Amino acid sequence: MAIKTFRPTTAARRFHTVVRDSDLSRERPYKPLLEPLKKTGGRRNSGDLTSWHRGGGHKRLYRRIDFRRDKPGIRAVVESIEYDPNRSARIALLKYQDGERRYILQPVGLQVGMSVTSGPEADILVGNALPIKLIPPGTNLHNIELRPGKGGQMVRSAGSSAQLLSKEGDYALLKLPSGEVRKVLVECMATIGVVGNVDHENISLGKAGRKRWMGRRPVNRGVAMNPVDHPHGGGEGKTSGGRHPVTPWGQPTRGFKTRNSKRTDRFIVSRRKARK
Repeated sequence: MAIKTFRPTTAARRFHTVVRDSDLSRERPYKPLLEPLKKTGGRRNSGDLTSWHRGGGHKRLYRRIDFRRDKPGIRAVVESIEYDPNRSARIALLKYQDGERRYILQPVGLQVGMSVTSGPEADILVGNALPIKLIPPGTNLHNIELRPGKGGQMVRSAGSSAQLLSKEGDYALLKLPSGEVRKVLVECMATIGVVGNVDHENISLGKAGRKRWMGRRPVNRGVAMNPVDHPHGGGEGKTSGGRHPVTPWGQPTRGFKTRNSKRTDRFIVSRRKARK
């Protein structure tokens, strides 16, 4: 895959880039694996806004992804590579020997016609899923479980992967894309390889309207508001806020740590890299 640019026939086209879709093999998704996706507009059940800057956007259908890979020993063939509007990664449609079809995240190197499998007997090949205890150190992994049988929860976005550093007793040490080193039970499943669509991070949207297609509304700066609306608001002329950055409710932001999950602190060996 590569980044596609356009001739600057308009101001938006000058910076508009997309990832080439020459590797995609289907225009229509597999209907039995589709679900309706209801929009919330950032509102909860009582009708008030809880997530700002949400609303509008193109209509989507959700593709059910097999994060569990719970068909051990049954070989599957990749039928197609498809676009998924709900995530940055591409998805692959698998057809199992028993006739069932499922979607999985497409890793780099997985192409139409290749076969994949899961379970303890699976080989260390791209797209295969097996328990971490059977994977050699140094392997790149994605779609990693936090609890055995729950399904992959970590490392699922485009271009990401975790590295298996070592195994010590019941736990394995994984280096996550953020730089954090974390303990994970060796019984947890993980998929071999790096998540595909690596060029996703290099895309330039080019215009505000493209963000609106994604369901993201404009964000107003706090310093442009009145004091009644934001702690940064008010002042004569243009100001920088006059205080450290905070949210509209006064909580420090931009680097302020909000993690409060002491229950899982013991699994974190090394914190993620500090922001430069």
